[in-house]
Amino acid sequence: MIEIEVDPVAACHPTAAPGYGKRSAPSQSPRTQSDFSHLPEREAYLAAYIDRLPDGAAIDTKTLAREQPRYGQQAVRSALRKLADLGHLLRIRERAGEGLTRWVSRTYFSRTPRPVAWWSRFLADRRTSGSADPAPAPPERSIAYRALASLGAADKRMMLSARECEELEPLAAAWFARNVTVGQFRYAMTNGLPTTIQCAGAFTRKRLIDRIPPEPAPMAECRDCRTSHSGRCSSQEPDRVPTTRTTYWAGRARTLVRETRERIR
Repeated sequence: MIEIEVDPVAACHPTAAPGYGKRSAPSQSPRTQSDFSHLPEREAYLAAYIDRLPDGAAIDTKTLAREQPRYGQQAVRSALRKLADLGHLLRIRERAGEGLTRWVSRTYFSRTPRPVAWWSRFLADRRTSGSADPAPAPPERSIAYRALASLGAADKRMMLSARECEELEPLAAAWFARNVTVGQFRYAMTNGLPTTIQCAGAFTRKRLIDRIPPEPAPMAECRDCRTSHSGRCSSQEPDRVPTTRTTYWAGRARTLVRETRERIR
């Protein structure tokens, strides 16, 4: 029996646009550790991963390849075809609503493998009863939230739930306020991880606090225009450079000492 350990990364996974994404088939058996033991390792892993995702999650090939760490696009595409052949997945295209010409893709997932006849009856019943489009996609998340949610793609030991991402978002935002890039943030959070992480949320919180980079050094204040900037002020003479007040007076003192010495000579 293949044992698949899939962290409940569910809520950190991207949500699909309205009308797309995962839809759970009805009347499924309760979840067990051996649900996908009859599948090859690759298909078992991806099936367990998809099974943990909420309805509305994006389960297209590109998203799945990006969000889980083990398989690329070609492998994911082949695995999804295999899952469809074995009755775990059904993809159809249909109109978005009565009288509309927009077409959308519906993707249904079943933990319990279903024969073709079962899927046919399900679709017939669904068309008879009608169905509503899913709620609109949630608003765009901040760069801090998205960076936290992406940690699981870099290393599955750092998979965070949506609630953990929201709770840690202010701490992560402080990093990006200090001009840290997403790549630098991800490296700082995932570099040198211990073999086992019992609680990814608590571990991430500690790293966010302990490893936060220093604030950027203050930029020099121009003595002519009294503004802070890193370049040459347009109001300055070519041989002048921006300087802090302390540096300015220190320079003046050195100049006076030098001039005094020259007079003595």
